[in-house]
Amino acid sequence: MMLSQLQELFQRIDKSKIFQSFVIAVIVVSALTVGAHTYSLHPTVEFALHWMDVGITVFFLIELIIRYIASKGLKDFFSKGWNIFDFIIVIGSLYPAAGSTIFIARLLRIFRVLRLVSMVPELRLLVNSLLKAIPQMGYIALLMFVIFYIYAATGSMLFSDINPFLWGDVSISMLTLFRIATFEDWTDVMYETMVVYKLSWIYYLTFIFLTAFVFLNMMVGAILEVMSEEHRNAREEQADLDSLPATQRQVNELKAQIAELKVLLKPKN
Repeated sequence: MMLSQLQELFQRIDKSKIFQSFVIAVIVVSALTVGAHTYSLHPTVEFALHWMDVGITVFFLIELIIRYIASKGLKDFFSKGWNIFDFIIVIGSLYPAAGSTIFIARLLRIFRVLRLVSMVPELRLLVNSLLKAIPQMGYIALLMFVIFYIYAATGSMLFSDINPFLWGDVSISMLTLFRIATFEDWTDVMYETMVVYKLSWIYYLTFIFLTAFVFLNMMVGAILEVMSEEHRNAREEQADLDSLPATQRQVNELKAQIAELKVLLKPKN
């Protein structure tokens, strides 16, 4: 009975908006302290930042323990991917910050900023959408690689004598095409080849049309489709939670409140 009451208490704390907001504030402060270490500071400030960092690490550990107790056990806790993510981040930040390991410790603690992703529902939704869109994006990237390879091989055969530094072989040509796809001084490359091949502009414009317009929009479309599905699933889950029947504890609390209201509204003799 004592354990169930403690679990119920920690569940209320974990779901509390005040507690969640406080955790987010601590994450932001943690990010600022890590950034502050990159400056040359007074020893007193360095000492204060050190103990602040220790306090933040302890707080994250306590917050993780609260969330674990609020769950239904070890299996339930680690069945959620975001709990595993937070566990790795928190345990990594516990790496001893002393001696030659201080750089590694600070490097690991930088990743505590990523806990914002798990704490803010909107960020979780974005990351989930991105992860679920990776398979579709992978096929688009594969098709894009095929187009890159064809154009790179063609460019190497046509333009290698004009500028071996940019078109010497297929790998260098693909790097040049990536530069063209990002619009980094691509007109200079085009005008150089147009001196020899006046119609070479067709090569560049068709490549840019395929990569910068067609494939990029396909990538964006794949992500937007998954995001729409995630938003719809989130709304359906919220609707299911809102339609859940009241628990016995909630019914008893409601009865107690009604009884108190009856006593207050009862006319005095």
